[in-house]
Amino acid sequence: MIAKFILVALFGLSSAGLSSSLSAQTQILPDFTELVEKHGAAVVNISTVQAPSIASDRFFPKMPGIPEDDPFFEFFRRHMPPGGPPSGGGGMPKDFESKSLGSGFIISADGYVVTNTHLVDAAEEITVKLTDKREFRAKLIGADRRTDIALLKIEATGLPKVTQGDPNKLQVGEWVVAIGSPFGFENSVTAGIVSAKGRSLAQENFVPFIQTDVAINPGNSGGPLFNMKGEVVGVNSQIYSRTGGFMGLSFAIPIDLATDISNQLIASGKVSRGRIGVLIQEVTKELAESFGLPKPTGALVASVQKDGPAEKAGIEARDVILKFDGKIVDASGDLPRIVGSTKPGAKVPVQVWRNGTTKELTVTVDEMPPDERAASRGGKRGKAPDANRIGLSLSELSAEQKQQLEISNGLLVEDMVPGIASRAGIRPGDVILSMNNQDVKSVDQFNQLLNKIEKGRSIALLVRRGDTATFITMKLNGADNR
Repeated sequence: MIAKFILVALFGLSSAGLSSSLSAQTQILPDFTELVEKHGAAVVNISTVQAPSIASDRFFPKMPGIPEDDPFFEFFRRHMPPGGPPSGGGGMPKDFESKSLGSGFIISADGYVVTNTHLVDAAEEITVKLTDKREFRAKLIGADRRTDIALLKIEATGLPKVTQGDPNKLQVGEWVVAIGSPFGFENSVTAGIVSAKGRSLAQENFVPFIQTDVAINPGNSGGPLFNMKGEVVGVNSQIYSRTGGFMGLSFAIPIDLATDISNQLIASGKVSRGRIGVLIQEVTKELAESFGLPKPTGALVASVQKDGPAEKAGIEARDVILKFDGKIVDASGDLPRIVGSTKPGAKVPVQVWRNGTTKELTVTVDEMPPDERAASRGGKRGKAPDANRIGLSLSELSAEQKQQLEISNGLLVEDMVPGIASRAGIRPGDVILSMNNQDVKSVDQFNQLLNKIEKGRSIALLVRRGDTATFITMKLNGADNR
């Protein structure tokens, strides 16, 4: 009675009014039971087996600062666990097969299943387990690393399937539901809201991610994100985490993009994308002012590939691309997605900002070569050399890696120690193209140039990350800047 009296006094409500208010609040909370009952059967558990040599490279890459016996070693960026947590505090022996678990969902009654590429890439065996406990050996139809979408096929008919929704109609704040197998706990349901749309993530230039606060953990990879109508609007793919576990930031691939990728994989087993041969960076407020742009918008062209589509069309370094094929380029991250979705061979209009005015050009879109995603994953890496003055361990690119990245020079950031380079935002896997506008071609040359720079002076590094390039600046504060 005392507690009720205090509540009434505080909020000015009668006992009946208080009861009515609480009842109304209860009624507006969503009920997910019907959604799960109707659509949960289309969500599957996926397990893979990889050979020892593949498992060693894939599940134990160099991840600075994370020991191999850490349960989230592989999922510092991705979040799929290698067969559960290690026992006895030790890492998985590298001379045994690697087993891993994840999620997926059925998109057709005859057995097509969508999941993540990072889950099934290089797997020797893929098993799909349904909610009715049936298990099928799956065939990998195709996988696209640039979007992290893979398509599987199991030999079965009459299967439950999901209904595709429209992610463009999603609203920030809207309730969404994820179903998957976190840590191997099959068909676990978690819920939350859409936190943001169209998110761009580092090295993920072709996906406008849906950000949510839905609890996503290792094993949820590849599972569906549902709206309240029971329609799939996304494929859960990544989390942002300082620990490897859920911290309230989850990212899903929009289902319309996943469907386009799936359709291309069914039709040809590969994904075709457009390219124009430019490296770009974000337009900051300061850059916009220096170029005379009314506001920071568009994609700044840092460099143009020689004899590439952009150069042939008349696009120049320092141009700011404002529109491509009639679509507004609001931020630099928009351009790779727009160009990538353009059919190779198409002639499209491009609007650029040059010398204080807009200029209209026409570019013939070329086809992007098959992805061998950045050089750091292009083969087995040897021992990285010692870190240099700014804390970077660099290695020289092979001719094949340069061809894949369509560059003539550059150094790969193999590893790094805490220092001004890490604080400035450089990461392992980045490719350094130049220092203070001078092309870098060897580790010795880079370190010689670096050692000549005096204390208190600044350096500008042109850094390639994924399919974009940006200038990163830092000031040397002493002889050893680590």
